[in-house]
Amino acid sequence: MAQVLVIADDLTGSNATGALYARLGLRAVTVGALAQVERYADRVDVLVVNTASRHWTPARAQAAVRAAAMTAGEAPLIVKRVDTTLRGNPGSELDALLDVLAAREPSARIRTLAVPAFPDAGRSTVGGLHLVDGVPLTRTAVADDPFDPVRHSRVAAVLGAQSMRSTDELALDVVERGPDAVAAALRESTADVVVCDATENAHLRTIAVAAAHIAAADGTRWVALDSGPFGAALAGELGLRPAGGAPARILAVVGSVTDRTRTQLARTQTVLGARWADLDPGAPDPGAVLAELRAAAGEGATVLGVRVAAAPAPTAGSAPVSDPRAAARILRALAEIARHAVDELRPGGLYASGGDVAAAVTSALGADGFAIETEVLPLAIAGHLVGGPHDGLLFATKGGLIGGPDAARDCLEHLRAACTRRTLGPTLSTAPRKAIP
Repeated sequence: MAQVLVIADDLTGSNATGALYARLGLRAVTVGALAQVERYADRVDVLVVNTASRHWTPARAQAAVRAAAMTAGEAPLIVKRVDTTLRGNPGSELDALLDVLAAREPSARIRTLAVPAFPDAGRSTVGGLHLVDGVPLTRTAVADDPFDPVRHSRVAAVLGAQSMRSTDELALDVVERGPDAVAAALRESTADVVVCDATENAHLRTIAVAAAHIAAADGTRWVALDSGPFGAALAGELGLRPAGGAPARILAVVGSVTDRTRTQLARTQTVLGARWADLDPGAPDPGAVLAELRAAAGEGATVLGVRVAAAPAPTAGSAPVSDPRAAARILRALAEIARHAVDELRPGGLYASGGDVAAAVTSALGADGFAIETEVLPLAIAGHLVGGPHDGLLFATKGGLIGGPDAARDCLEHLRAACTRRTLGPTLSTAPRKAIP
């Protein structure tokens, strides 16, 4: 059985959404025909069904979604993927999906979180209004779309024009107050569908954390209506895992102390839930860092690493002093931590930021070198170690000054997806197929 069922209305959106789940280490496949839905439903972690219904009449679109949902069967998380600008039949298709779930699970409390924001693509929701690069939908080109002109900027109005479900709105200031505030607001609302404001990825995770807490506490069955990233965030917070078991652990060793690096690592915390242990640059203590890493692993962290703590700011009128001996001590400590952590924690992938760090870690692990497989982004390379006791260990390296805010996240997610491809066995094309009547 698939862990996630996503029903989308066009192929490019289907594939882009599937890629977001693949970055979580889940095997995702996009299909269209009902025979393919049945064939792959129990062979993947994420089944993305493209109904190709964006430009259809509401009645025809509903019928397609209903058939897809009934054919795919049960999944812990159901997602109605909608266009990033809300074109098509989002309300009608949501109703069809919810009708199927209600008939299948008559005693369940089923509610929908409508979170169409896609911050990385310039889509945000503020005050219930959906914006493209800060501009309300009705003031963008989609208002004049020849196939599906969007008549409303308010998400609840777009859905209400097609759906019979009641709606409520969750304001941005509530989301900004954190998961507890969001959970309280969701519990207070009696609406079938709650439209949530969000302007950044951290907001998506906040809402997902709150929803997962409520699901665990009272069994609420959440359906996600989103354009891609929120559903993936919710899957992560619900603890959905690949069929082969928990996602592989990824270990990161970061020596750079630049502001750019710190921004990148902060993003991995909000998006991936990464756990970082700080190495004191004045008195490096590998044992203390290893103890933190063990504790994080014991608590279930799948992305964990060591970084160098920020040095105290120089006093007024003084200039920073560069100490080559201190830098060498830090490098030796990072290499020692990497060697012991790889031996003890058995990560499926290793990430090193900074050229000197990558070289020191490679040497400490007894590797002959690095087999290059792909470029994750410019000057960020992924492959695996060759030679030595850790031959074949997936490895990614990136310069400390390279990439934007999501560069470290992209490298870590690449490693996690690569681990999944390696551990889940035969490809879909070679795995035994379920007989189709």
